[in-house]
Formats: sequence, structure tokens, C-alpha cells
Amino acid sequence: MSENMRFIDRYPIIVTPRLDACRDFWGRHLGFDVVFEASWFVLLQAEEASAAIAFMHPDHPSAPPGPEVFSGVGMCFELQVDDAAAAFAEFQRTGGPVGLFLTDEPFGQRRFGFADPSGLWVDVVEQIDPAAGFWERYPPTP
Repeated sequence: MSENMRFIDRYPIIVTPRLDACRDFWGRHLGFDVVFEASWFVLLQAEEASAAIAFMHPDHPSAPPGPEVFSGVGMCFELQVDDAAAAFAEFQRTGGPVGLFLTDEPFGQRRFGFADPSGLWVDVVEQIDPAAGFWERYPPTP
């Protein structure tokens, strides 16, 4: 990568009119903190800057105009954790709305999932050993 293309941050921006609901949801259920907030934009960050996400109102003043309001289709935001069972217990303790209960997947993930107030699907995953022989039917591509 060239020196001119050195990334100093990365995060998705979800366009939604539900900024306050998203900010409060990510803070209450996932422990994200606000690092920047304006009437039309909020940037949230997890502990130690391990993950970040932003929400922008569709009537934002930035130029050029951004994308349409997020429809809740076609995007999944993955949050990898060391212990999905503990994360699931904490999420339930805070009253988080579970859409997929904690499960062990044969491809090697323990996970649970939910939709946030913008409609964004979030998977919280822990890498575990896959079921014996699972990946043998999916040979690597040359």
C-alpha cells in the first residue's frame, strides 16, 4: 500500500433517521461510547477502539449527498468476541432484542444475532472448531 493510502480509521456509516435510538442501543447493549456527535451524525466506538460504527441522518449537510436510507437488507455487521456465551448473557441482561439465539454452527462459529434500531443485522461471533469434515467438502480455490 502506498503512503498516500495509509488508513487511520475505518467504520461503516448507516444512514437512518433513528440516530438517538441507535446511539442509545449501541451504548446500552454493546458498551459503545460516543466519540463524536452532531445533530445529523454520531460516531460510536467500542472499548480500546476495537470496533466502530457511525449513523448519519438522511438530511445530513455533508456534500456530496450520501446514500439512501438503509433498508435493513444486504448487510451484516460482524463483531468477533473471545466468548460468545458471555457476550450473549450480557446482551440478554441488558434486555437486548435477540433475533438469533446462541448457537454453535458446523462451520466453526458460536454466535448470536440481532437487528439494531436502524435494521442493521449484527452477528456476534466466536471462532470455534468446525464440525469434523465440514470444510472438506469446500476445497480451497487455486
